[in-house]
Amino acid sequence: MTEQAQLNYHRIAEAIGHIRQNFRQQPSLEELAEKVHMSPFHFQRMFTEWAGVSPKKFLQYVSLAHAKQVLKAREATLFDAAAETGLSGTSRLHDLFMKMEGMTPGEFKNGGEHLRINYSFGQSPFGQILVASTPKGICYMSFAEEEETALAVLQQQFPRAQFSAAADAFQQDALQIFTHDWSQLPQIKLHLKGTEFQLKVWEALLKIPMGNLSTYGSIARQINHAKASRAVGTAIGSNPVAFLIPCHRVIQSSGVFGGYMWGPDRKTAIIGWEAAKANALP
Repeated sequence: MTEQAQLNYHRIAEAIGHIRQNFRQQPSLEELAEKVHMSPFHFQRMFTEWAGVSPKKFLQYVSLAHAKQVLKAREATLFDAAAETGLSGTSRLHDLFMKMEGMTPGEFKNGGEHLRINYSFGQSPFGQILVASTPKGICYMSFAEEEETALAVLQQQFPRAQFSAAADAFQQDALQIFTHDWSQLPQIKLHLKGTEFQLKVWEALLKIPMGNLSTYGSIARQINHAKASRAVGTAIGSNPVAFLIPCHRVIQSSGVFGGYMWGPDRKTAIIGWEAAKANALP
């Protein structure tokens, strides 16, 4: 990522953070632009290019105030609340074009011994991405502020694997999710290291439609472990594949977005971006 691209990213991330913290005041375009030391005109253009929607539309999508009011006013589901805040529009599911395969017990136990892993860095609307793949599919994907640190974290996941700095077809297919029509994407193959319980949780995440939200309790019920919300949260937090497995679509039952491995501002940005994509679909 170039120095200017990094500056632009941090400016938009700061604006999104301001929206998250001040949504009740419905900050104006001028206020947001001033916050990041830009003119309203240039801020509007940069934000729209980066997030896919205008600042005003984005604020509408991520406004928690209305979602909370809907949830408290009646026995509404989070899907109802999401729909009434603009988070609706498509029934296309990730798993229509995502195939997940767990690693063998030996691969899981031995830290990736004998695995050959390619890795490369790419760009997304939400910052630089590190993506890695085995000969069977994507095994890791993470937002990467610093390349050396991100690579070290990847290597800790597979301490005995053989790593090569190389982009392959699996990685290229995965990165197209940020730039192409999802209905036209090739099937993305995942090759993941996880326990049986973790794999079940990640499979459940793949079934949350783009533009919709779920809760930890709902995911627990879906995998027939209704009392395991805390364990579900731990499994979601250990998701090794950013964005492709949409852990960002899981929020607290109160309507609060909650934490995210790669930062709450980025989570808010992704939810708003997906909402815009969903509403743009026929």
